Amino acid sequence: MDRRTFLRMSGAVPVAGLAEWPPPDDWERLRRRLSGPLFRPGDPEYPEAKQGYFTMYDDRTPAAVVGAARVEDVQAAVGFAARHRLPVAARGGGHSYPGYSTVDGGIVVDLSRFSGIDVRPDGRVVIGAGARLGPIATTLAAAGRVLPAGSCDTVGIAGLVLGGGVGVLDRKYGLTCDHLEAARIVTADARVRTVSRAAEPDLFWALRGGGGGNFGIVTGFTFRTVPIADVATFTLKFPAGTQTALFAAWQEWQPSMPDELWSGLNLDATAANAGGSFLGPQARMDGLLDDLIRRVGTRPTEREGRVLDHLTAMQSFDDPESRPGAVAARAAYVGTSRMLTRPADDPAAVVEVLLSEPGVGTLIDSGGGAIARVGVRETAFPHRKALASFQLLHGAAPADGGEAEARRALAVVRDGLGPEFGTTGYVNYLDPEMPDWAEAYYGVNLARLRAVARKYDPRGIFAFPQGLSSPRSTVHMG
Repeated sequence: MDRRTFLRMSGAVPVAGLAEWPPPDDWERLRRRLSGPLFRPGDPEYPEAKQGYFTMYDDRTPAAVVGAARVEDVQAAVGFAARHRLPVAARGGGHSYPGYSTVDGGIVVDLSRFSGIDVRPDGRVVIGAGARLGPIATTLAAAGRVLPAGSCDTVGIAGLVLGGGVGVLDRKYGLTCDHLEAARIVTADARVRTVSRAAEPDLFWALRGGGGGNFGIVTGFTFRTVPIADVATFTLKFPAGTQTALFAAWQEWQPSMPDELWSGLNLDATAANAGGSFLGPQARMDGLLDDLIRRVGTRPTEREGRVLDHLTAMQSFDDPESRPGAVAARAAYVGTSRMLTRPADDPAAVVEVLLSEPGVGTLIDSGGGAIARVGVRETAFPHRKALASFQLLHGAAPADGGEAEARRALAVVRDGLGPEFGTTGYVNYLDPEMPDWAEAYYGVNLARLRAVARKYDPRGIFAFPQGLSSPRSTVHMG
């Protein structure tokens, strides 16, 4: 079931269609209220304005894209959508794996103009919801600070933090959402609210891991940051055929490491690689890596370690082609996830599942450390005790067989891991075909999150197929 069919069945979109609803005069009144642009089908800028990061969703046709330039524009868009029963979605970085930020038949609120990054003397930073991780890291580095976050330059801060926010500093400093002190949000009643532990704490709790798009449109954040430091980075490449030995050794080795060491694995049919970072001397890092190599029982074919300034280190984990200005500024792939909740009893069986579909690549990112020292119910992020996350990826370009083939292959691996690791997944790697998705993404916090969604969005203004305020949010939408 696609998004448009879902929304029509739920009564959110009148069957008359884009050309007749809302009437043209209503759109013109909205346009006059906005300080930013309004892009409608037929406008020259519309084809580009409606694009997200993933090319697979270019055929979706929003009724309008609001280029919000101030919070009043967001209020106007939400109020207009509510009056006319149109779906509305925010777009920050546009990296939604199922393309939910490109809402077919509804209003996309483009937050890219909310890109301000204001570093305060006390080390706090106020960041607009349209800012992306590359400029954030660069601005903070110039002030000698860092916000624990992801490493992909083009990812938006809003989607990252609202889903929890995993990255290479998390074992030492915690998730991105653990550094959030306040957020400004436009809720379904078109009110602007500034939420924190002291002001509307239930909504503030929900915004720390409850997923993007569920409770309103966030326009800005205030974070604590930490002092910047040099980072030792490493890469270990093992011979083909050692995937099982590497995974078996790593799942026992990583939890015993100090918080300063973060690592991840890259496994596919030809790759058995480990990489990561260490907040300390390279010599100590090298000793820890020697221990991993001993456990694997095979010497790596390549080993690299170096000390970098923090900004360069973060960029080294990113794909250069994804950076602003690069030729490959957009992409076509799909993803899904599971959580490594405990060391696998049979590592060979797990790796057999991971390698069962040749087009599927697996990224395993370590958890633990500071992440696990926050209670499971203290924030909405439920996977505090997980040892790691599995991110499963497959190309969705025509040369890869397209999106349908990619999702078929991912389902084989995802569902093959289910019996071992249960109903688990990371909400920032949304999969529209994830079985029991609400339980997988929100776990023990699901009931409370649904209650918060009902409180702030009782009419389902922000409903989408895997949204907590959707009329069918208890149903698997395959």
